[in-house]
Amino acid sequence: MSTFLEISRASMHEATMQDSPAAELGPNQVRLSVDRFGITANNITYGVFGVMMRYWEFFPAADGEHGRLPVWGFGTVVESRHPDIATGRRLYGYWPLGTELVVTAGRMDERSFVDVAERRRDLPTPYNRYIFTDSDPAYRAEREDMQVLLWPLFYTSFMVEDFLDDNANFGAATTVISSASSKTAIGAAYLLKRRGASKVIGLTSASNVEFTKSLGCYDEVLNYDEIESLPTVLTTYVDISGNRDVLQRVHHHFADKLTYSMIVGDTHWDAEAKLELPAVGPKPEFLFAPVQMAKRIKDWGRDELENKVMASWHDFTDWSTTWLEAREARGPEAIAAAYHDVLNGRVGPTVGMVCTF
Repeated sequence: MSTFLEISRASMHEATMQDSPAAELGPNQVRLSVDRFGITANNITYGVFGVMMRYWEFFPAADGEHGRLPVWGFGTVVESRHPDIATGRRLYGYWPLGTELVVTAGRMDERSFVDVAERRRDLPTPYNRYIFTDSDPAYRAEREDMQVLLWPLFYTSFMVEDFLDDNANFGAATTVISSASSKTAIGAAYLLKRRGASKVIGLTSASNVEFTKSLGCYDEVLNYDEIESLPTVLTTYVDISGNRDVLQRVHHHFADKLTYSMIVGDTHWDAEAKLELPAVGPKPEFLFAPVQMAKRIKDWGRDELENKVMASWHDFTDWSTTWLEAREARGPEAIAAAYHDVLNGRVGPTVGMVCTF
């Protein structure tokens, strides 16, 4: 028997733990126990964009009205019908918020395999790959919780910064980032500040201003009420909050000085959109990190991309331990409570929820 958090696709507030019979394994299939995973605002974004970006299709529930939220973390092989995958091996990858996952292992190399199950074949490969921890360049045992909480967010952060650099920041000398206390925003700001090609300004709620300033990765931090005080110079905007009112205000304030508007996430997913999408400034463009990743593989090759990402990643995780606490939720009830706490914004920016069934 396996257990999953079944979430209503119509209302993410409706979520309950449900048991499900364990599936029998077929040829080349592997049963993985889900050992340790994170729940962050990023996972809430997967649910918000679940239909549009097809996130609900990775781990469908038995009915079409519910879904199993994707999470990132570690799992262990507990049963295998694949000749080259032994029980006991540990992997990092993309899991349903539950106790186990059955995959059909294919396209295997010495470091990883891909779940080639029919339902996942036309979904983005980066989400379908499972990496053996003993061959994973991102893995360090002493930083396991940081990988659970930050790796998928950091990869997006890396692609945000790289995309802007790839396009010479669209001619702007300033980058404004919303939801500046979120982990994706912090990662992007850390990389932008390190490159030093533009001034980095963070927008956050008044309660998070002091924390965000203390990080040192922003040149300036303002609360949302201060948007209209920003100098109207050539600027790019990275929208991680998903708050359409903030998006509208930024567009109206900068007008034709806004050279690019990027939508990355939706951390303020339930904020009421008081205005329509902006009629002023450039059309907001959604950044899908795997697209920029594919471009860089073509530009640089997979090995060079990996080298660049890993060098930045290990520096970032070492720095992140100075401000981020991994807080454990153990058992189904605690995990469900952690999900609702993240969903309802009750987890502060200095805390990341790490879950174990």
